[in-house]
Amino acid sequence: MRTHEFAIDLPHSRHRLWALFQRYDLWKEYAPAVLEVEIVYPGDANGDGLLRKVFYPLPFGRRGESLELVKNVHQNEGYDYVMLRSGLEGSMALEPLGPNATRLRFRERFHMRTPVLRWFEGPIYRFINKKNEESMRSAAAWLTAHPDFRPDLIDPT
Repeated sequence: MRTHEFAIDLPHSRHRLWALFQRYDLWKEYAPAVLEVEIVYPGDANGDGLLRKVFYPLPFGRRGESLELVKNVHQNEGYDYVMLRSGLEGSMALEPLGPNATRLRFRERFHMRTPVLRWFEGPIYRFINKKNEESMRSAAAWLTAHPDFRPDLIDPT
């Protein structure tokens, strides 16, 4: 079992970050860890129970796919998710630090069950973890480059 935890302070309000993260059609614009997202089921009005299919790059030009169930959604604060095929589980949390300042916490736990694939578990997940971290940084850069995206959610200073 491997665990990856990552935290980063971002110069945007948690409400604006949350709004961006809910726009699955924009993920591939800023997230190098995402090639495409397909919403299979939207979940309830809060997004709890959302089922998404995420396509992501793997080493050597390969392409991975995960079917993810989003649960325990707390608007503007975070959620948990589980990859239904692999059992990988994770969470994303947004903690306000002040006006237009948010700490994003990301955690994933995973374990490859196929014995042959376990030999490659370390290199594969190092690659995926690096892409996930780049995606979090890129979300902040995308918001900075797009001040017209939800300007109503920028905290007054």
